Amino acid sequence: MTDSVYAAAPFDHAKADIILRSSNNIDFRVFKLFLSLASPFFETLFDIPQPAEPSEDQEVKDGLAVVPVIEDSKTLDALLRFCYPCTLADDPTLEVLQDALDVLEAARKYSLDSIEKKARQAISSPKILEVEPLRCFAIAHRGRLREETLLSAKQTLSQPLIPGWFQEIELISAADLLALLTYHKKCGDAVHALRDDISWITSHYGSNEACTWLLGRYRYTDYNGYQSYNNCNCQRASLSKYMLFGIQSPQWWENFMEETFKELRDKPCKATVQAAAEKTVQSVKALNCQACSATVTEGMHDLSDLFVKKVDEAVSRIELELDF
Repeated sequence: MTDSVYAAAPFDHAKADIILRSSNNIDFRVFKLFLSLASPFFETLFDIPQPAEPSEDQEVKDGLAVVPVIEDSKTLDALLRFCYPCTLADDPTLEVLQDALDVLEAARKYSLDSIEKKARQAISSPKILEVEPLRCFAIAHRGRLREETLLSAKQTLSQPLIPGWFQEIELISAADLLALLTYHKKCGDAVHALRDDISWITSHYGSNEACTWLLGRYRYTDYNGYQSYNNCNCQRASLSKYMLFGIQSPQWWENFMEETFKELRDKPCKATVQAAAEKTVQSVKALNCQACSATVTEGMHDLSDLFVKKVDEAVSRIELELDF
């Protein structure tokens, strides 16, 4: 058996009164008081009367009883830091899904309610959700974490409708997966409905003068000194549905809308809109159009914000039909 070694500070204190040994033989010298205050499990454990002389089954190291636990040193370190006062140990940052899951499982085991809450918050944090939404969904639903399941389901909209295999898929039933895919499909349909009626765009701008960049128009002064507008030389859109305020918009905007809605069918989320908007900005700048190229960056950012808002509103009306 590999000899155990002591953990680093603050879990090597000379005045500690018990040792917790991790599954990989790291010994944590800790104070019973801190653990008892954090957990009724430890409070009950430490209240059990101990014999005057240690039994043969009770290992003692440097005068302290050793309590083996099944958690590895990384998980135990995070768990204990949550238990200790902030003046002695900072709370750990749980930015990797597996770390958060390990702490969540341990917190539940040891009745550490406040730490369980922090682990749940970590699972639903953007840093984890954006990277592994499908894993988060499967784990959260298996653990009957309703709020985390719903947040994860929404984040899966940034993934293709038909997901690739992931290990945690075995944690959910076929009915659960079907519910998630149905939710995804309904969200895509709801967002695509924005294409059929673009009055949300004209309502936002109010008049053609507020969105000249979108119409490919520029201001000029005529020979009488009057200010007026003229169309740029960009090709005009072929679909009449993209006529705004009675003026046909440039072809590049029609392309943006059509391509974006196509992508939104598969990934109905803000990232899809933002990526398409940035792509359009770069392509329009390359046109060197006197009306469009100079104004497209600011204009598309404004339109992108509006588009994202409408996508979020459409998605928010769709319910995930899943039993908890």
